[in-house]
Amino acid sequence: MPVKIRLQRHGKKGKPFYWVVAADSRAKRDGRFLEKIGTYNPNTNPATIDLDVDGAVKWLQNGAQPTDTARAILSYKGALLKNHLAGGVKKGALTEEQAEAKFTAWLEEKASKVAGKADGLAKAEADAKAKALEAEKAVNEARIAAAVPATDSEDAAVAETGADSEE
Repeated sequence: MPVKIRLQRHGKKGKPFYWVVAADSRAKRDGRFLEKIGTYNPNTNPATIDLDVDGAVKWLQNGAQPTDTARAILSYKGALLKNHLAGGVKKGALTEEQAEAKFTAWLEEKASKVAGKADGLAKAEADAKAKALEAEKAVNEARIAAAVPATDSEDAAVAETGADSEE
């Protein structure tokens, strides 16, 4: 039975939400699956991925072939790296401790990159909000400045007409 690691679509129209599943390649896209490995939500920025890395590695070692998108997700979360390191341990090139240390170091580096991106997005959003607020203040000040001289000229006109009527 050929097994694929692929995405199964859920969610409503325009708001996709995916399950990462191991499924028989002959099954329908949203049909029967063997095991749910994780979830993928592309609606958030950065995209939210919850993946059972050990389960994915188990399926990869049993011969499951990931689709292109699933491969990108597995690579992003480190499942392909962990599978590669497990192959090195099996061949004797690495010890289990060395492989685990490499994987942990990679996870820490990846987490710092993701945190940096999230911080950058938050900073960009705050800057855009501040810029919009400044623009709104400038428009309001211009509107107030335009309204004030009109009332002064009206007062002057009323004063002149009042002076003319007294004569």
